[in-house]
Amino acid sequence: MKITKLTSFIVPPRWCFLKIETDEGIAGWGEPIVEGRAHTVAAAVDELADYLVGKDPRNIEDHWTVLYRAGFYRGGSIHMSALAGIDQALWDIKGKALGQPVSQLLGGNVRDRIRVYSWIGGDRPAETAAAARAAVARGFTAVKMNGTEELQYVDTHDKVEKCLQNVQAVRDAVGPNVGIGVDFHGRVHKPMAKVLMKELEPYKLMFIEEPVLSEHYEALKELAPMTSTPIALGERLFSRWDFKRILSEGWVDIIQPDPSHAGGITETRKIAAMAEAYDVALALHCPLGPIALAANLQIDANCYNAFIQEQSLGIHYNAANDLLDYVSNHEVFAYRDGMVDIPTGPGLGIEVNEEYVRERAAVGHRWRNPVWRHADGSFAEW
Repeated sequence: MKITKLTSFIVPPRWCFLKIETDEGIAGWGEPIVEGRAHTVAAAVDELADYLVGKDPRNIEDHWTVLYRAGFYRGGSIHMSALAGIDQALWDIKGKALGQPVSQLLGGNVRDRIRVYSWIGGDRPAETAAAARAAVARGFTAVKMNGTEELQYVDTHDKVEKCLQNVQAVRDAVGPNVGIGVDFHGRVHKPMAKVLMKELEPYKLMFIEEPVLSEHYEALKELAPMTSTPIALGERLFSRWDFKRILSEGWVDIIQPDPSHAGGITETRKIAAMAEAYDVALALHCPLGPIALAANLQIDANCYNAFIQEQSLGIHYNAANDLLDYVSNHEVFAYRDGMVDIPTGPGLGIEVNEEYVRERAAVGHRWRNPVWRHADGSFAEW
């Protein structure tokens, strides 16, 4: 079997899909994307394709090694996301060729399904509480919300109070046993993180996500002792080498690599195994499309320390299209009792509606992060 062609599709709302074709008629799909940099990642995929065309797609470990190590400059969001989508598609091809789901090729399942959480939003406590109640009514047993709007290095207590009111409203709405994750989203600098983490302690949160940006990881040695709430981060880390210090220094309880950013299935599986050795939980990051979610679930099936999975159905980003629009077998992502079954079909276990992908690729997108500013005109982290 030989790889004959790689084709990228920029599709709404903010995704990039990749199809890898072979001379035996078996095609695989991946999702190489950096949100807001889709065209840049597609260009990186095109550059990496020069090496792949004519190669046997089943030699995944060697291809990963060459595509990572053969470039003098390596790593980072663009390179690792391009490599991630390629890797996902190669696993999809291998699974389809053997008639097995990827999880079986990775050693078999340790679970048949996994808990999922729903993102909730709202500008006022009542709206956030209503969104939480609606998510629970749909069967979710866990939700995640943004903690704050923009915060200065040192800000006023009214913004802290707004955060607490939102969390209180959600806790009151869903009761004591529904998991609540609060995402600081990198918007919070260390001085305000100290205040927020202490004030949020009574709400018995499932986790606090990105209390500070990953590049300020050293701050966690001060922040972690202030709370019993598990600390999660990792969506902006891209390789096992990025995670090495995070894990070895021991201040993080949950890692959140994204298999569409962190080198695909091959690399994320290794990161997960590293975390297991440190007794750190795995909650894969995935506010993305159906191919990414399918890849996540194949990893979840195989990783003992995976405990919950992010998914994007109905998320606020998905205005033009949503998670199920691009797959023919919608039932593969049917949520029951707050969980989703691991796909059992060959490869990634989904059937991509290529005709619709091509139709929407003709529309494309140029999604960009919002640009926020503080009252003084200076840039604010989004």
